[in-house]
Parts: sequence; structure tokens; C-alpha cells
Amino acid sequence: MFLTDDDIFSSAFCENSEKLINVHLFALAAKYYSLSNLGVCTPLEDVLEALKGDSEGAAGIKPDEFMNNKKSHEVQVMSELVDSIANYCGIKQVIDIGSGKGYLSSFLSMQYNLKVYGIDSSSSNTNGAHERNRKLKKHWRAYQSRGKESLKSRSLEMANDRPVEHELNCKTINEELLNNANSLQNQGQVIIQDVVPSCGFTEMAALETNTETEADVGSGTQSHETKLSEEVLAVLNVLPVDAVEDFSSSHCNCGELCEEEKVQRKMTSLKTKARKSSESNLYLPLTSCITAETELSDIITDLEDCMMVGLHTCGDLAANTLRIFTAKPEIKAVCSVGCCYHLLSEQFENQEECHDQVWGFPMCQYLKDKGWCCGRNARMSACLALERVAVGQMLPTESLFYRAVLQVIIEEIYGVTKSDRHVGKTFSKSSSFVDYVRRSLKKLELDDSKLPDSCIMDYYEKYKDRMNELEAFNMLKVVLAPCIEVLILLDRLCYLKEQENIAWSGLVKLFDPVKSPRCYAVIALKNQPCS
Repeated sequence: MFLTDDDIFSSAFCENSEKLINVHLFALAAKYYSLSNLGVCTPLEDVLEALKGDSEGAAGIKPDEFMNNKKSHEVQVMSELVDSIANYCGIKQVIDIGSGKGYLSSFLSMQYNLKVYGIDSSSSNTNGAHERNRKLKKHWRAYQSRGKESLKSRSLEMANDRPVEHELNCKTINEELLNNANSLQNQGQVIIQDVVPSCGFTEMAALETNTETEADVGSGTQSHETKLSEEVLAVLNVLPVDAVEDFSSSHCNCGELCEEEKVQRKMTSLKTKARKSSESNLYLPLTSCITAETELSDIITDLEDCMMVGLHTCGDLAANTLRIFTAKPEIKAVCSVGCCYHLLSEQFENQEECHDQVWGFPMCQYLKDKGWCCGRNARMSACLALERVAVGQMLPTESLFYRAVLQVIIEEIYGVTKSDRHVGKTFSKSSSFVDYVRRSLKKLELDDSKLPDSCIMDYYEKYKDRMNELEAFNMLKVVLAPCIEVLILLDRLCYLKEQENIAWSGLVKLFDPVKSPRCYAVIALKNQPCS
């Protein structure tokens, strides 16, 4: 008789009692049904290779200068992929859903010259993003210096190759600076003046805000100078215009003092007029609660063809991101990494009829037809990090034990089995179990005066010998965690496969799971209209 894998793995449980009787077989079954073993993921390298065009990757800025190692790893990997997708789709606008403090958004804007709108429901996060953007200004001089050195070395290289042409270009630029200030103002250009002492001339980088006009400077010279100033200009995409200081004219010998003053006044006027245009390239944090019915055009007035991204979007937000993507024709691609599975709403969890509600799970029609439900305990387990435990980062057994005994106390002493309030991170602030219980009861708004210390310690002593049992139980939950995550992620992927306007969709492992346990991205690209 031929036995299927399901038949073999089901023998891990007793047929009558349904209790676990073979832990080894249970672990093998969990591994067999994990995402890494099912073969449904597309390797990141394959995706990047398929998206690769003629453009070269951006260079220069390292995210670890602004964020911790985990966040740096996530932002660097995901931003490269997002930029590749944006280039492939021919779009420059990115909408970062659940942007938090703007780590990904600011890096996409600064490093890849993308116009990014970061939307978060928390005003404190949005304010934090603004504050972080302000602090980035302090790093402007460092980046300006890097760009200057690169510009200088390239200038010298090209000067050695074409000394005569180089000399003529320098003269042209200096003359145009003084003679064409009025025409530059009328053309709406921002001039950033920099000095390269070893060359003895002033570099001019023109950022055009009117595509129908050109500077009177020769097109060859403008192209050359713009290319040389590329690295200096890249950082401006995340900084307001007033973050750039006027460079001191005392280092220039391009005319008399009165002429220098005129030029400085023109520069100030130009930057003021160019503020609106320049701000269109900034990372802009916005505060708004995103649902499946959200109209992005109500939030973003200049919405154009774009892509949506989400780095660790919590609960239903990940599902709603995919729904908005499929519904809005302007959104050409999506790259979403979800988290906080325990916060997902489930259609069949409480068996309540709510026809108008949009649920986080299930999304695909297949699981809806089967009335599939995970339950909160399973979703909580899906948040655990097997790879971290495997390398020795053990579960916080003591804090889990404290929480379990606390629940017994609350049920037996206070008769409370459900509460909308949360204990939170009380364990790290507590000096003992008694202190933990009292702090927790205050958070739950329960009267702790009826509970003497001796009573609290009696509960501790009663259950402390079962701490190893609790640890073993939680280890089994950790082993099962990838299987539950598979169900949630495949539900999202199947939802995308059910849509008619999707050209390609897939699951991609983006991050090192030890550094970032929620490491899988759901990616999709829409069908492009024939040109």
C-alpha cells in the first residue's frame, strides 16, 4: 500500500487521543512544509537578473550610517530591489505604506533619486520621520565632500585627456555665470556653485525645472558638468532646499565683489522660487490610516504611475496593501514584507456574519471557500523566529513563565478571562515576580491590594517546577511557526494569482532570517499596456 507524506506525518499523533507521541516526526513534518522546502519561492538573484536593464547601480551612501544593523540590512536589500522594479516599470514615484520613521523611504529617495511618499497612521512616527530628515541635514557636508572629491578626480582625469577643450569649458562656465544670471532665473534653474581649487575654476551643476528650456551654456559642457556633479546632487533629493548652504564666494575669483554679491542674491532668489519644484523630489512623510478602501489620490495630490512598498507592514495593512495594488490602475508594482501576524483579522475566527468587513485572512478564494481559520494562538506562533533559536538565541522562558502564572492569578483571583488591556513589556522593568504581578495588575486596572505578597509567591512556587514543561511546549511552537507563516504567505500569493491584471507575482526571500525573521516579500507586477 502506498503511503502519502500526510499519512506518514499524521502518525506523529495518537489516533485516539490526538496527542503528540513522536516529536521527531513532528519536527520533520514541520520542516517538510516550511516555505524554504516547498520550492515555491523565487530566488532574489533571479528576480534582480530578470529586472536588470542597462542602468548601473547607485553608489555612495551606506544605510548603516543612519540605522542599526538589522534595519540597515533590510533597507539596503529591499531598496535595491525596489529601484530595480521601478526602473523596469519606468516609474519614479514610490508609496511606502506603514513607513514608520522613514528609514526605507529616505534611503530610496537619497540613494536612488526616487520620489517617495511615506504614509503612516501614527503621527508620532511621521513626526519622527520629519525629525530624522532634519538630522540628515547634518550629514550634508560629509556627502558634499565625498561628491566633491569624486568630482575633482573625474575632472582631473578628463582635463588630462582634453586640456584645450577643458580650458575653454571653464572659461565658458565662468562667463555664463555672470552674464546669464537673469536668463537662468527666468528658466527656473537652481545653481549649485562649488569650487575645485586644484582646477582653478567653478563647477556649475544645473538642475532643470522646466524641461522645455535649456541653459545658454553649450549642451556638451552642461552634460559634462551635470555628470560630474551627479553624486553631489543625489543627496538633495531627500533634503529641503534650505539644507544647502550658499558656498562662500571668497574662494572664487570669477569677478569683482559687486558682481559676486549680485550672483549670491540671484542664487537666493532662484532657490526660493525653486522650492516647490525641488520639494517634488523629496521624501514626504504623511499621516493617514490606510484601509482597503483608501483613495490614494485623496492623500497624494500628484499621484502618478507608481509602485507600493511596505517593509514590515503590521497585520491587516499587508493584506490591504495588496488589495489597493490590484484595484488602482496607477500602481504598477508592489513589494510587501508583512509582520505581526497575530494582529490579522480573520473572517472565520468568531463565526460572526460581517458582510461589509474586509478581513486580513483569508484573502484567496480557495481558502474562503473552505472557511479556513488559523486562530490567534496559531498566528502568535507564526511570529516566532526558528532561525534565531537554531543559532542559540533562546526564547525568553522566564518572562513567558511570569506571563503564564499571571494569567492563572487573574482568572482565579479576579475572575477575568478576557481583557482589552495589555501588560506590554513589564517583565524588563520588574525586579521580581511580585513586582511584575503588581505592575501588571495596575496596567490591567485591577486592585492589587486584595493580593498579599505571600499569595503571589504561593502561585510562583506552585508552578515553578513546570517551567521546563513550558519551555518544551514553546519550542514545539517555534518548530511549527514556519508552517503557519507558509499558510498566510501562500494565501496572499494565491490572491494575486487569482487577479487578471497581474503579469507576474511571487514570494522572494529578501533578508537573512537571523537578522530579520520576517524575511519574505510578496512581489507583483501588473501587465503593461502595449506601446
